[in-house]
Amino acid sequence: MDPRTVALLHCFLFAVLVQSAPVSSPADPPPAFREAAERAKTLVEKILRDIPTVHSATINTEGLSLDSSSQTTNLQMMVTSLGIPAPPVLKSLSDSFTLDMCVSRMLVGSQLHHGLLGVLSDKLSGLKDLRADLRDLQTHITKMKEAAQLSSDVSDQNQIPDLASRLQGNYEVQVAGHVTLMQLRSFCHDLIRSLRAAIAYRRAGGKR
Repeated sequence: MDPRTVALLHCFLFAVLVQSAPVSSPADPPPAFREAAERAKTLVEKILRDIPTVHSATINTEGLSLDSSSQTTNLQMMVTSLGIPAPPVLKSLSDSFTLDMCVSRMLVGSQLHHGLLGVLSDKLSGLKDLRADLRDLQTHITKMKEAAQLSSDVSDQNQIPDLASRLQGNYEVQVAGHVTLMQLRSFCHDLIRSLRAAIAYRRAGGKR
């Protein structure tokens, strides 16, 4: 074959390969992902700062302290009776716990607490701003999923139970509010760690 023909074929094949190559690979997603993750992290930090103030303003039953490191047997029984679901577990990123899974669980956990606070808002005042922040957090996490083209499927493993029907008295309301805020605080700490890992994951080109 004529050398010039071979050269032309090589150029053609190279052009085709370059044109068909993806603009961004999963290990190098667009900057919009990191921007959304940074905004989400800033909002989670605000939520963490606000939780103690919200707890002080809404929970006034003796023994339901935000700083308490242990739960009484009676409180544990109440939590079981109310059926408040635990948020999804956020693990370190790995081959078995992918970024897709991590971000999906972030969204599920945010939706769970937003819903729980919605139910409690009918019984307790002072939860409106915190609930609005959780709604905004869902928006940022959704933008992360869209920017990185992650799966749009969200697990329904944490559907909110019929909590309203179980809040028969003030004590039940107080316990539900206390447990929800305690649980939200713990989940937010996990969110911070996961968001930092996700941001670093992106900057490191997919290497953890």
